[in-house]
Amino acid sequence: MKKCPQCARDYNDDSLSFCLDDGSELLFGAATDEPATAILHSTDASGGAPTRAQIPTPEKPSVLRSAISDVPKLGFDKRLLVVTFLLAAMVVTGFFGYRYFGANSRQIESIAVMPFVNESGSDDIEYLSDGMTETLIESLSQLPGLNVKSRSSVFRYKGKDARAQTVGSELNVQAILNGRVIQRGQDLTLYVELVDAQTENSLWKQTYNKTMTNLVTLQGDIARDVAEGLKVKLSGTDAQKLAKKYTADPEAYQLYLKGRYHYTKLTPPEIQIGISYLQQAIQVDPKYALAYAGLSDSYRSFAVAGDLMPSEYLPKAKAAAQKAIEIDDTLPEAHTALGVAICWGDWNWRGAETEYQRAIELNPNNADAYLYYAHLLSNLGRHEEALEKVKRSREIEPLDLRINSLEGLFMTQAGRNDDALERLRTVFELDPNYWLAHCFAASAYIEKGMFTEAVEEARKARTVFDGSSQPMGLEGYALAKAGRDGEAKAVLEELIKLSPERYAPYHTAIVHNGMGHPNEALDYLERAYQQRSPRMVFLKVEPKWNNLRSDPRFKNLMKKMAFPE
Repeated sequence: MKKCPQCARDYNDDSLSFCLDDGSELLFGAATDEPATAILHSTDASGGAPTRAQIPTPEKPSVLRSAISDVPKLGFDKRLLVVTFLLAAMVVTGFFGYRYFGANSRQIESIAVMPFVNESGSDDIEYLSDGMTETLIESLSQLPGLNVKSRSSVFRYKGKDARAQTVGSELNVQAILNGRVIQRGQDLTLYVELVDAQTENSLWKQTYNKTMTNLVTLQGDIARDVAEGLKVKLSGTDAQKLAKKYTADPEAYQLYLKGRYHYTKLTPPEIQIGISYLQQAIQVDPKYALAYAGLSDSYRSFAVAGDLMPSEYLPKAKAAAQKAIEIDDTLPEAHTALGVAICWGDWNWRGAETEYQRAIELNPNNADAYLYYAHLLSNLGRHEEALEKVKRSREIEPLDLRINSLEGLFMTQAGRNDDALERLRTVFELDPNYWLAHCFAASAYIEKGMFTEAVEEARKARTVFDGSSQPMGLEGYALAKAGRDGEAKAVLEELIKLSPERYAPYHTAIVHNGMGHPNEALDYLERAYQQRSPRMVFLKVEPKWNNLRSDPRFKNLMKKMAFPE
């Protein structure tokens, strides 16, 4: 028999050498719990050399084997091998189980819904694949704790064969949702797959076979199923948000998708087509709040991006947003749209701030609400708050060109021109032809006194997009400041010539001011005020007006604009 000297466990198997409980070397014979002092004998019974240490006990001595001699042969314990094997198997199984099954059971906290692929073989169905993508983005973005990338971020990948790992890394998301749409007459087939962005393993997939008459219901079903695939724990309120239908009429829904498809292209002809479809959607369903919100965005785009008469289109934008809120006060897009309309059209600073705050309350992941809120704060001179809000918008949508570009503008208005140019460089890395970023780079270079670079940036903006007078105003101002009066005068004459087609008094005033014509600049600013130019929202913080701020006429304009002190 063997015994463990530490835990006193007995072993009948003499082939064991070590205790299975604590690993101590086993001894032959009985061992006591309280051993006495060990006495080393110099010789054995025959008088030879010492071979072992003896430990006397009250009953009889136990003999400890010497490390030098009398070592019994170590046996091979098959049971120990089995235990070791089982432990190793448990570790390996646990690791790979967590790796492949545990990973799939965790809740996904960030996702990019990639543009659904139109496999119908007809460009006429493109509105449907794009629209279903956008609708799903909007539905999922309402879920608390889920970061859903916006349209502007994901549509950069449209038509590109990007790997899930690449998209996941660039957009900083855990999962990618891919979809393919096929429409044949009234039959609609949709293939949807959720992919782990790190491993590229499929987490969930589903095929939907419906008719176009079931399109509205299908969108809700997809949103609910995707949420389940994401392991999102839905409260009753969350489930209601996903199931919410803004219209029950499939025809109105299709018209709305067509309207969105066109007006998001942001050229005047496409915006007009979009407005036409949205108006048809409202005729089919007069209670379609989302269509009214889209109509508000379209009218506003005409006035702000298209240089069309603001006194005609901004009141329409306001009325459409108010109608949307009247139908559904819980629609974040409607509150954002109303905030922009009354900020740029009515110069109602407090009212706009209230609307942006309400939109963020309804959807804390609403990047547009944060962005427009930042725009308001920057124009009011609350620069630190503005930069904080636009940073939050960028955190939600890190690759959004418009957000990054406007952050550069807000930095310039805060006097941080170098930071602005650094931010705008990130935009050029994403898209070297984004015209708005070139405009804001021109403005920053002007404030640094780098007029040659400013002219170059303004001309790049004009080359890319010739539908706005903003690049022309910056180009003319920079040319004048560089002493290139003849070129500046040519730009001024071009602006004046275009005035019957484009509404540009604010930028005409900028060129006059750069050329040293303060009275003419103030004349055009007063005209811009009378006609409710949306560009007047920049009057308080635009550095290019600093030379006029002590002029009584300028002070009077500031007073009428009711900018807070």
